[in-house]
Amino acid sequence: MDVHSAPVPPPGCPAHDSGASVPLYGPDFAADPQAYYDHLRSFGPTAPVELAPGVEATLVTDYTAALNLLRDPAFRKDARRWRDLHSGKVPEDSPVVPLLAYRPNCMFADGAEHQRLRQAVTDSMARVDSRRLAQITEQVSTYLIAQFATRGSADLMADYARQLPLFVFNELFGCPARTGDRVLVGITGMFDGVNAAESAQLLYAAVGELVALKREQPGDDVTSWLMEHEAGLTDDEMVHQLSLLLGAGAEPLRNLIGNTLHRILTHDRDAYQDVRDAVNDTLWKNPPIANYAAHYPAEDRTFAGRQVSAGRLMLVGFAAANAGMARTEGHHTGNRASLAWSAGPHACPSQRPATGITVTAVDNLLGRLPDIELAVPEQLLTWRPGPFHRALNALPVRFGAVQAAERPTAPVPPQRTTAQAGHSADQHRAGGPGKWSQFLAWLRK
Repeated sequence: MDVHSAPVPPPGCPAHDSGASVPLYGPDFAADPQAYYDHLRSFGPTAPVELAPGVEATLVTDYTAALNLLRDPAFRKDARRWRDLHSGKVPEDSPVVPLLAYRPNCMFADGAEHQRLRQAVTDSMARVDSRRLAQITEQVSTYLIAQFATRGSADLMADYARQLPLFVFNELFGCPARTGDRVLVGITGMFDGVNAAESAQLLYAAVGELVALKREQPGDDVTSWLMEHEAGLTDDEMVHQLSLLLGAGAEPLRNLIGNTLHRILTHDRDAYQDVRDAVNDTLWKNPPIANYAAHYPAEDRTFAGRQVSAGRLMLVGFAAANAGMARTEGHHTGNRASLAWSAGPHACPSQRPATGITVTAVDNLLGRLPDIELAVPEQLLTWRPGPFHRALNALPVRFGAVQAAERPTAPVPPQRTTAQAGHSADQHRAGGPGKWSQFLAWLRK
């Protein structure tokens, strides 16, 4: 590309200064990430970025280069190779460290160890019955819709997309109410970068209780199947595998549900034959995880025409690569080759259930509230800052209020008092009753 035709860095971007890394955090990036990706592509297939203050990385923005990285065993996943972290260049209390630092799970493993841990995950997830999954999702969806149907308005992020995925996954994993409430808070805090280290401790402690419970009382659930697998996972490996699965189920899935609803509500609904097409279009154009898949070169080498050093943090820009491919090669809703689920040996093992949950959740909502529409102009919607995800802060909608007699016939769960609702976060951390507890009380009647 001719340097004179290269995209100009977005306003406020430090990349206006020659040689500066492009920041992938803050409100400017969240408001218009595609402007940043356009500029990043002017560097070539890879570009220097900053994930948080003092945390530098190389982002792969080209579709073909991203596939090559994801499939090349010379790039390792073990974060103990991260040079900048272990040299002290990256602050240990950086909000992005809890999502990038090494854990004993399949995402951070290579070779035979990765195969062992990954096989345990894929075999256990394969035992999930798709009909049972659809039934649970519809039950959760119906319950959540019933909570706001009579109001005529809702925030689909807070009232629906944020809650539904974890409720479903907690049921599949046999997670009791006391544990599930804290799992939800821990995962949310890690991805939002708010007290990330404390949130990680909360998550791992809660999942540790789940592992201890299932050692004593195994059941017909993913946790028990994972525990029974011939891979022979230790308790520590169980905690980190389950935390990965629950985290990968909650954050990306709620973003996918929210982004799909956003796409349907801001575009011509008749452009899609069904919800599955809208989901696929969202995966291409607004994927729930925009930048992730951390890799580290095993040794100094040339990649995509540039020299990269051993231990350099390299991420895949799923959103940038998808957008570039769509522009150069064309795109249609039937093309399911987006990188939103990653690729290669570390591709998301929950792609099938995640897609099924999203389709059921969106379809059920639109079916029950067919006149639903945005309550504010699209340009007033805001997005959560952060380098990894693409997620709305809120998605306010309005619709014709459903009268009490028309509401779903599901039993109404116990309601919290105003004082209890005001201290929900404290209750979650203490293990007291929260929304997950309420849902279980309803589901199991």
